[in-house]
Amino acid sequence: ISCLRSPRNPEQKIIKRVIALEGDIIKTIGYKKKYVKVPHGHIWVEGDHHGHSFDSNAFGPVSLGLLHARATHILWPPQRWQKLQPVLPPERKPLQREQE
Repeated sequence: ISCLRSPRNPEQKIIKRVIALEGDIIKTIGYKKKYVKVPHGHIWVEGDHHGHSFDSNAFGPVSLGLLHARATHILWPPQRWQKLQPVLPPERKPLQREQE
C-alpha cells in the first residue's frame, strides 16, 4: 500500500494498493482498455473499493516519480487502528509478469 501524489492534482496525496509493476499485464476494471501492460517506470494502483475509487482504472499507469511513501498502519479513527496487510486479492493479480 503506497502513498502517492494524485496524477490529477499534485497537491493531493492518495493511498492506494500497488496491483502491478512495470512489465506486468493487468486486466483493468472500467479503464479505456481491457488489458494494460504497465510501462517502464510506472505502476498500476487501485483502491480497495472497486468501482468507487479514483485509481489507475480512472487515470491509467502512475509514474514512479509520483510515489511518495509506503503506508503501513491505519491510525485514525482510533477504532480502526491496525497494521495494513500487503495482500493482493487473488482476482487482482497480474495476468502475466515479465521475467527479469
